[in-house]
Amino acid sequence: MAELIETVQTWFFSLGDNYGVNPIIFGSIYVGAIPFFTLSVGWLVNNYRNEKSVVFPAISSAFFFISAYLYLMIVGQNVPLWVYGIVILMIIYGAYSTYKNVKDRIQQGAES
Repeated sequence: MAELIETVQTWFFSLGDNYGVNPIIFGSIYVGAIPFFTLSVGWLVNNYRNEKSVVFPAISSAFFFISAYLYLMIVGQNVPLWVYGIVILMIIYGAYSTYKNVKDRIQQGAES
């Protein structure tokens, strides 16, 4: 059992060398974001059930889902392309949702 723990520990700390980040900080962000992600998903579901806007809860959920990878992108080196792809998709979704929300509110105001 001790050998397995040592192997996992060696692997975990070698990731810092591969990407140029502190694995303790990465791991802390990764684990620390879990409760905030869970709360954001609950907020999203609650807003959906109450027919309220889900834009901000969705963005919040996405942020906490990718927060450790954002740290990796800002501080790290040799970051895989899929990380950039996820972040770009979240930015596009946020921009589109905001645009649609503003457009709908403008139309509602014009109809009143």
